[in-house]
Amino acid sequence: MPLPFSSPPNSLCILRLSAVGDICHTLPVVRTLQAAWPQTRLIWIIGKTESSLVSDIPGIEFVVFDKSQGWRAYPSVKTALKGRRFDALLHMQMSLRSSLINRLVNTDIRLGFDRARAKDLQWLVNNHHIPSHGRQHVMDSLFGFAEALGITERQVTWDIPISQQDKDTVDALIPQHRPLLVISPCSSMSYRNWNANGYAAVGDYAVAHYGMVVVLSGGPSAMEQQMGAQIEHHMQQKPLNLIGKTNLKQLLHLLSKAAVLLSPDSGPAHMATAVRTPVIGLYACTNPERARPYFSAASTVDKYHDAVQKKYGKPASELPWGIRIRDAGTMDTINASDVTEKLDVIMERLGE
Repeated sequence: MPLPFSSPPNSLCILRLSAVGDICHTLPVVRTLQAAWPQTRLIWIIGKTESSLVSDIPGIEFVVFDKSQGWRAYPSVKTALKGRRFDALLHMQMSLRSSLINRLVNTDIRLGFDRARAKDLQWLVNNHHIPSHGRQHVMDSLFGFAEALGITERQVTWDIPISQQDKDTVDALIPQHRPLLVISPCSSMSYRNWNANGYAAVGDYAVAHYGMVVVLSGGPSAMEQQMGAQIEHHMQQKPLNLIGKTNLKQLLHLLSKAAVLLSPDSGPAHMATAVRTPVIGLYACTNPERARPYFSAASTVDKYHDAVQKKYGKPASELPWGIRIRDAGTMDTINASDVTEKLDVIMERLGE
């Protein structure tokens, strides 16, 4: 069956393991497949952590890859796929792990990225490739997979289920009648993190000007715990520190209750997008045109283009797409006033 398909396929295998933010970018593509071809069986190979966010979505079978098992994780996937044949594999991740998993999928059509974007053996293990596009947001690039199959009408929806128990757990922790500013201060890469003084200044501003409750969120890592403690120390008004106290489903509900999320380039920024919460994204090390929260262009603080010009002496448009700045201090070029200006605009809009 050649691409694009002239009729709905019987089954598709989706290969996107991580990370949480990119799972959020991938899900609208999967929702698009479901809407266009409701009878097509969808199997999604996904990472263990990421599966806890989406694995209860109806109509999708999830095969979990647990990278903590090392090489033993691959036979586990092979066993789960044994005896199955797919009309196509959508290889939507560039990593050595995913390229190895690719070979475990029984299919004649292996669809991957175009050569310019393919990394980690992606080009070699696939025999079909999405069209080349130079400068796209990550989600737009992933929609290239649906388009290569023959689907052009997008469904930019997420609809991630949250249990009543998880909702109740969060609702018991947060005030119900004051607007919430959720601060998720840490990215998985420390060079993308802003500073505690800045977060604290914005938090105090939100309390003073809008009567907001500041909620700190994040995982249990030492880096996140330390950042939370530092923000608490510097704030004049005590925040509600929930760092390390929520799972991904509970975090998603928390974000759905927030008036605004403040975050660097990280998974929670894209989780907030999934529940249509405005995001003030902090971008100096990564290109917001590629990786910002999808619906929050106007509220993104963009110091990336200044950082690129300073480091390379030329604009980002003349450099490879997605190039990162990892120099210490780059995120500190963001001032608290840059953020409060964005907060003012959002709160004025919410008050209309």
